Parts: sequence; structure tokens; C-alpha cells
Amino acid sequence: MQAIFDIYGWDVIYYEQLNQGLINATYIIKTSKGKQYILQTVNHQIFKSPEAIDHNIKLMSDYLSMHHPDYLFTHLVPNKEGTTLYFWEGKYYRAFEHLNGVSYDVLSKAEQAKEAAKAFGTFTSKLSNLPIKAVQITLPDFHNLSLRYQQFVSAIEYGNKERIESSKEAIQFLEEQQFLVEQYENFISSKNAILRVTHHDTKISNVLFDQNEKVICVIDLDTVMPGYFISDVGDMCRTYLPNVSEEEQNIDLIKIDKGRWEAIKEGYLLAMGDLLTSFEKAHFEFAGSFMIYMQALRFLTDHLNNDAYYGAKYNGQNYVRAINQIALLKAYYQIIQ
Repeated sequence: MQAIFDIYGWDVIYYEQLNQGLINATYIIKTSKGKQYILQTVNHQIFKSPEAIDHNIKLMSDYLSMHHPDYLFTHLVPNKEGTTLYFWEGKYYRAFEHLNGVSYDVLSKAEQAKEAAKAFGTFTSKLSNLPIKAVQITLPDFHNLSLRYQQFVSAIEYGNKERIESSKEAIQFLEEQQFLVEQYENFISSKNAILRVTHHDTKISNVLFDQNEKVICVIDLDTVMPGYFISDVGDMCRTYLPNVSEEEQNIDLIKIDKGRWEAIKEGYLLAMGDLLTSFEKAHFEFAGSFMIYMQALRFLTDHLNNDAYYGAKYNGQNYVRAINQIALLKAYYQIIQ
């Protein structure tokens, strides 16, 4: 690590790796000058173009510094070469100034959902006048429901025959929900569905809270790219609403707190209500169905393809995840009726 410290000109007195995130390795750095930094790798096996991520963060940083200087943003720290992305021994590194705050792995109350939803909405609203064509794609087709359904159909045809046979009930249910794909295609083809700077990974751990449980900053910007509001709202619905994780095997335990649903809607619309078109507002509930359904498709597709994408810690893990998401989708249908 010393070579990395040297390229940033840091006299490091202490560092440790944080157990934060599933994709990138993250370290907290303390220097002799009293400064603290976050040093992070970019997993270029997942993100094929780390340069696109670097471009987007610098683009947003410059825009916000000029137009919203009081908005707290995780600005990149340049190294001694004047760059913000450094390749060393097969890995890409970048650094941010450390921000004092706390992140939660699990949401525990509706007020946290409201705060987070408002924060992600504020993030998009602050960047609403940034030319969307200047923002690069970091994960192509990440939330392309049509593609995910095509992959699901292909897995049914070419996947593991035994797993296909034992998954018939789940397959049938997901096939019966194909109308959601049609709704998605109708949505994105409408001139009233606006491409905006969208986070795409709005789980609760991607916001920092202060000691009063107010959000101070949105973090983890690798998935920020052009997208639709349904991606951010949908991901919040999928991850904030259930009372158990996507790993829960007992589907009878999967319940939705309607108060959290109302909190997501209230918080997001506080920030984005004046920017969303009436067409988009009419699809607010669809956002949750879209995202939960897509994740169910992805989990079951991977199960049928012998866990080629997500991997599995035990036999049938992705089937369990798929059944979990199917149960969540059914519960979601109940609260939006």
C-alpha cells in the first residue's frame, strides 16, 4: 500500500480496511497532518470502464461546486500526478475526503426511509440541469427489464433441466407477470419519461446519517448514470419495504410495512415532486413492481444457469432468493391496490 500512499503524498500513520460494500475494497486512511481519507479500489471486473465512473464523479463535482456549492458531495481527491484514478498492480484506486457520518446496513424505521428517499431525490434534483448526454454509462443495461426477461426465457430453454423442472411454479408465476415488461417498455418509450442523473443503487447503506438520523450525504456513486426515476424509487421499495432480507428462506416471514412505503413516497416527492411529469407520477407505484420483479427474474435466471452470475454459498441459494422476491412482489401488490 505504501506506493499508493506515496502517489497521494500521504504520510500515513494508520489505515484499516472497512467491511463496507460487496464490490470495491475500501480503506480509511489517517495521516500525520490529521487528515482522514477514504481510499477505494474500483472493481473493473464488474465496472468495465472505471474511467467512465471517474468522468461522471468529476463532472458532477464540478457542476455542483459551481451551481450548488453548499450541497455536500463526495469530491474526489487528486493525487500528486493531478489525476483522480490511479492504476497500480492490476487495480484502480481513487480517494475521497472522509466525511463524518454513519451508514446503516439495515433500515429500522420509516423515518429513515423518508430521509433516504428525500436524499436520493435531492441528489437527482440538484443535477437536473446537468446535460444528460455528458454523463456516461457505467453499467450497460443494468436496469433493462426487457433484457432481463429475455435472459430468463433463454435460461428456461437452455438452462439446467432438473432445476427448470423443480422451479416450474416460480417460472409460471414470473411468466404471468410479463405484463410488467410491457409496462416498462411503454414507460421508457414515452416522451414524458425523462432521462435524468440517477443513482441506481439506493439501498440504505448508500447514504450517510448524522447523530440525529438526518441524511448528510449520498455515497457510492459508481452506478450513477443516465436513468429513469423508477430505478431509484424501485430499488428503495425493494430494499426498504421488507422486514427481512432477500436471503430469508421462510416466505411466511416476508411482510411489508406500509408506513415505510408512504415514507418513501413522501420523502422522494418532497425533493422531486415539482420535477416529475404527471406521467411519471402516475407510474410511482409501478417503480416497486418493476424492480422487485426484475430481481426475481435475475435470481431465478441465475439458478437455472447453475449460479453463473451471482454464485451460491449453498445449493439452491438463488432459488431461495427468487422465491423470496416473488413473495415480496405479491406483498407489494397488496399494499398498492
